[in-house]
Amino acid sequence: MNADGWTRCAQGHRHWGLVGAAGLLVVHDGGGDRRFLMQHRSAQVHHGDTWAIPGGALAYGESVEQGALREAAEELADLPDGLAHITTFTDDHGGWAYGTVVVRSEIAFAALEHGWETGPEGFAWLTADQIAGTALHAGFAATWPAVLRAIG
Repeated sequence: MNADGWTRCAQGHRHWGLVGAAGLLVVHDGGGDRRFLMQHRSAQVHHGDTWAIPGGALAYGESVEQGALREAAEELADLPDGLAHITTFTDDHGGWAYGTVVVRSEIAFAALEHGWETGPEGFAWLTADQIAGTALHAGFAATWPAVLRAIG
């Protein structure tokens, strides 16, 4: 059941997703470079015109992993088979949390723009150094260093 809506955490921040939110960070190691699939966010979404990972509000009763995969499939149109779960990083704000589900893809698949949540620059496979120099969604920017450490 849908749990779209605004809520506040124990820290006083305003968040989208009444029961939390999740996103999918796809990692591809190929050609000597580790790259991450990033999404340019539409100007119409919270913290728009920034870069982050595909994701959104969890549904009632949905696991973080289920929600991240569902949201990514909605925003990417299709996900390839064979994604391997690496880890799930949780950013807990007290009463609200965002789960970053990290998966490995054997292929650097073409990510098609899908829907109004994706900005005009679409999707891109970026290195960690490229991500560091990009305008990021504030929540993603705050957790990115810890997520990167968790991946190893």
